[in-house]
Formats: sequence, structure tokens, C-alpha cells
Amino acid sequence: MVTAAAATQRRDAEAELNLPPGFRFHPTDEELVAHYLCARAAGRSAPVPIIAEVDLYRFDPWELPERALFGRREWYFFTPRDRKYPNGSRPNRAAGTGYWKATGADKPVQHGGRTLGIKKALVFYHGKPSRGIKTEWIMHEYRLADAGGKKPGNGSLRVRTNGLPTSPSL
Repeated sequence: MVTAAAATQRRDAEAELNLPPGFRFHPTDEELVAHYLCARAAGRSAPVPIIAEVDLYRFDPWELPERALFGRREWYFFTPRDRKYPNGSRPNRAAGTGYWKATGADKPVQHGGRTLGIKKALVFYHGKPSRGIKTEWIMHEYRLADAGGKKPGNGSLRVRTNGLPTSPSL
């Protein structure tokens, strides 16, 4: 549910971005990784400051639209990588009242003839693992191809996109 205050806040955030009339943000996978995620990991600013930094794992997916800087049915976020175990590489995907579960195969994101990033699809399940109820919330997670073994830092930031219902679908 988006409150009036959240709607006003979003309009204000969009106005602050100073975007031209009719601006649409529909980047390809390659553009997201090459121009936004790589820039962020290298400490450079993005071409347009349109992606908010949010710890996605503290919220249910239907709470995220009000935290986005831009978007109506699809939202983009940078989030730090959370690990299930301090010294492990397994990601912790518990979030709000449920968890994100990976689905399908990882897809390479190519740029300039080489694999620059990896795209992973995840579905939100409401409840505890093994008893969770699948929802219609889908997230596409992007990470740098060479960031897998690094400790948390620049290479561990990810761009995430969420898009679907604006309320829980159980």
C-alpha cells in the first residue's frame, strides 16, 4: 500500500532528479551492469542518480515501492550482499515475513564480448522455508561476474529490480 505521504515523497524525489519530460527508465541487462553496477562498484557516480540504496532484506517486497526513487511497476535498488554465514559464500535471502528463493539458471550478462555480470531470478515466498507460500513477487538480481569470492565491499553491491503487485498476494 502506498500512502499519500509516500506518493508525495516519490513525486518530490522525481522532481529532484530533474529529468526531462517523458523520461522513461527501461535499461537493458547490459546497461544496468555496465553503466550502473560497475560504476557503483568502482566508486563512480551513475549517469543518472535514479537507483536508491536500500537493504532489501529488511522489508517485504510490497514495502519496497515507497522506498524507490523512481518507477511505477518496476523498481531498482542497490543493496549490500548479506551472507548466511560470516565466512561463507552462501547468500542470506530471508526478508521481512518470508524469503527470496532462486529460480531458473543464472544468466550471463555480456558487454563488449565478455561476461561482465550475472543475472539471477528470485521469487518471494511468504513464511518460513519449506512451508512458504509462493507469491507473484519476482526479483531480478544482478551481480558482477568476478565479485563472487570477494569479501563484502564494492563488488558485492547489487542492482535489484522488483515488479508486480502492490500488495501481498498469498
